Amino acid sequence: MIAVNPKVSIIITNYNGQHFLKDCLDSIYAQSFSNFEVILVDNHSSDGSIGIVEREYPEIELIRNNANFGFARGTNEGIRASRGEFILTLNNDTRLEPGFLEEIMHPMERDTLIGICAAKMLYPDGRINSTGTCISRSGAAWDRGISQLDHGQYAHSEEVFGACAGAALYRKRMLDEIGLFDEDFFMYMEDVDLAFRARLAGWKCIYIPGAVVIHHHGGTAGVGSDTAVYYGNRNIVWVAFRNFPRTLLISSLPWIMGRTFGVIIYHTLRGQLRIIVKAKIDAFRGLHGAIQKRRMNIHNIPDHLVSQWVYPWYSPGRQ
Repeated sequence: MIAVNPKVSIIITNYNGQHFLKDCLDSIYAQSFSNFEVILVDNHSSDGSIGIVEREYPEIELIRNNANFGFARGTNEGIRASRGEFILTLNNDTRLEPGFLEEIMHPMERDTLIGICAAKMLYPDGRINSTGTCISRSGAAWDRGISQLDHGQYAHSEEVFGACAGAALYRKRMLDEIGLFDEDFFMYMEDVDLAFRARLAGWKCIYIPGAVVIHHHGGTAGVGSDTAVYYGNRNIVWVAFRNFPRTLLISSLPWIMGRTFGVIIYHTLRGQLRIIVKAKIDAFRGLHGAIQKRRMNIHNIPDHLVSQWVYPWYSPGRQ
């Protein structure tokens, strides 16, 4: 049943996610909170994804694209069609725990300065996938606590830099102010870029440990695939040049260049020389556009309050 005045709009961008989709959708309809709508944007899947939705979930609003437009554009299409006060972006390879929606909404209802809520994302084996995102001076970002055993070290709600858009709640009013996902990113790092723009505009991101979601991770693109390597390493450069405050950007150039050469060596040894070189060439070809977009960023707080979230080094064990 479609909510008449949905509080939450759940946006799922799907590309050949047939194997995961039913578990994901069933977990949504098992939620204790029911005032939501579901919008599924299909990026021209060639499997049976659309058939599953049409046969078993006729209440879902289905947007069919005639090509694979990537996560950023697909999700934006869903957001533009939404009617909710809050936007939940969800990967098709996720499964929500029954109280997820109630838990993740509470902080935003209490504090109007919270623009993003990060979920507690777990791998199917119980290890941590994400408890919010972090970023370093090279532009590299990572999921806080990734691959750690869950010993309760992330059991408390706290402010974090940003959220993994695989399961994140966004205030629609914030998105109206700062803009949606940057569609040039296609996939990967678009959530880091958006989190940075939110920070610059003065919005907060809060991690919610009670909002638990199981995430297969890499269900569509594949972990370490050429696709993941290309978009991840291209977009890292754009995040820094579009969003780092000027002083931070200038002082971070050695980190950015050092990581660039380092990953070229790393992926060459893994047999991915062609794809990593293409990623970096395309990154620098797109630098002018990224720098031009700096003018679109809204600056409502001093630079140092944003720069404090940028760590010197990539550190996946950071709490």
